[in-house]
Amino acid sequence: MSTTYAKGFTAAGIPIGLKSSGNADLALVVNTGPLQNAAAVFTSNRAKANPIIWSQQVIADGTVSAIVLNSGGANCFTGSEGFQTTHLMAEAVGEALGISAGDVLVCSTGLIGMQLDREKLLPGIAAAAAALSADGGPDAAAAIITTDTHPKTATRDGDGWKIGGMAKGAGMLAPGLATMLVVITTDADLTSEQLDEALRAATRISFDRLDSDGCMSTNDQVTLLASGASGVSPDIHAFTAELQALCMDLAFQLQQDAEGASHDIVIEVMSAATEEDAVEVGRAIARNNLFKAAVFGNDANWGRVLAAIGTTQAAFDPYDVDVLMNGVRVCTKGGPDRPREEVDLTPRQLLLQLELHAGNAGATILTNDLTHDYVHENSAYSS
Repeated sequence: MSTTYAKGFTAAGIPIGLKSSGNADLALVVNTGPLQNAAAVFTSNRAKANPIIWSQQVIADGTVSAIVLNSGGANCFTGSEGFQTTHLMAEAVGEALGISAGDVLVCSTGLIGMQLDREKLLPGIAAAAAALSADGGPDAAAAIITTDTHPKTATRDGDGWKIGGMAKGAGMLAPGLATMLVVITTDADLTSEQLDEALRAATRISFDRLDSDGCMSTNDQVTLLASGASGVSPDIHAFTAELQALCMDLAFQLQQDAEGASHDIVIEVMSAATEEDAVEVGRAIARNNLFKAAVFGNDANWGRVLAAIGTTQAAFDPYDVDVLMNGVRVCTKGGPDRPREEVDLTPRQLLLQLELHAGNAGATILTNDLTHDYVHENSAYSS
């Protein structure tokens, strides 16, 4: 059920002609209350799309009644005309639903540097509002995808309350407070401040740890809406735990649908001096094209792992590091251990584990291999 799994939400997803494919390209999610509390995190890229600039203003008071999302165009680097289009989108939602445009978030995804077609977009918003349904979550999830091969959705159940979510993203997956477009809804009774705290805790260990290709988008946004329709005010720690689980579910789905990937790589950094060190080490591997190309070739080239982590400022001795690939320890204390031929890299999943022997902290980073298909897709698709 995606974003309509929790009580107090309706959604729609329809085609309005922004995509040349004719597929659904406009989504609308509405919070019917009784609460309209919200939180959001955004890309940290200094080059921000017009919808990000608008939504950062809207979320400032923690009140959001609806969110409208389009694929088929990023509305980024489109100047004052593009920002006006974003404003008009929010006004069109407000007019159709009888709410304030200042309580409407806007998200866009697609090609940078091209104006959105208002003649299709604005009437389309009215049509989406007319199509709103308590069962419309899956349609909304389908309408926001671009190079994704399928929609991504997830749900979780608490004690008398629910969470549902949808996500899109298959390329430009790198951390910056948020990654890709994600909308999460809950019928729990929580304040905007509680939502913000929970969302930042959840994104820190999920979307922020997804580093598929090292490229940060201009349009990334993760939004959490609360209707309070369950009438239940959960313990914030219990809620955060379920939210983290849902975000991890969506992050794994995004990893598994990354553009052109043939391997899903989980990098588990252990016994680091600090969590920050563990993240830095894991990210150095996730962004190392030599290592990622070796994985594509089913080559357990662990030397490229050590070369990658040696570029970091993390506290560890590179000559006291163990490397395991799918359970086979190929390197110990910075030297050869088991023959690399013992590592089977033909399955899609690769678990890469590093023991830094520098402390008790750790972190997990998600990435993919570097393939011919990734290069082809991103040379054929303007982005």
